[in-house]
Amino acid sequence: MPGAAEALPTVTVTLVAGAVPPASGALTAHCIGGFWREVGVASDQSLVLTAPKRVEGLFLTLSGSNLTVKVAYNSSGSCEIEKIVGSEIDSTGKFAFPGHREIHVLDTDYEGYAILRVSLMWRGRNFRVLKYFTRSLEDKDRLGFWKFRELTADTGLYLAARPGRCAELLKEVSLTPDPGLC
Repeated sequence: MPGAAEALPTVTVTLVAGAVPPASGALTAHCIGGFWREVGVASDQSLVLTAPKRVEGLFLTLSGSNLTVKVAYNSSGSCEIEKIVGSEIDSTGKFAFPGHREIHVLDTDYEGYAILRVSLMWRGRNFRVLKYFTRSLEDKDRLGFWKFRELTADTGLYLAARPGRCAELLKEVSLTPDPGLC
C-alpha cells in the first residue's frame, strides 16, 4: 500500500515518563530517571495506533532543564534505539522536543507508573495521544492502569502494548531511582 510506511513520523515523543507529584505539581528530577516500558496507548486517531515504529521502552536522564531519552522501539520486527533531547517548558512536567512535539506528564507515582499526553504537529494536523508506562517488564501497575483507563474512557481507540524484546535492551542498563528518595 503506497505511503503506508509514512503514516506518522516516529512517535518517539512518548519519550518522557516523567513525574509530577500530585501535591506540588513540580518534577522531582532524580525520580524520573531510569527505565520505563510502554504498556498502553489511547488516541482518537487510528494512524497513531498503527504507526510502523512502536515504542516499547524508554531510559530517561534529566540534567538541568534537558531531558535525554533513549527509546527502544520495534520497527517491523527489528529493535532500534534512538536518543533524543528535549527541553523543559515549565516545572509542571512539560517538555518540548524537535519536530513540534511536546509531552506533558499527567500523573505518576514515580515507582510504578506514569501517564503522559503526547502532542505533535504533522502535516498541518494536531495529534494527541495518551500513553501509559510502568517500570517493570512483567507487571502492570494496577492503580496506574485504572487511572489510565479512567482518563481514556472517552478517547475512542485504545491499544494495550504487547510485551516486546526491544524494551529489554534498555531495562538491562536501568538505574531505577531508590523509591525511598522519591
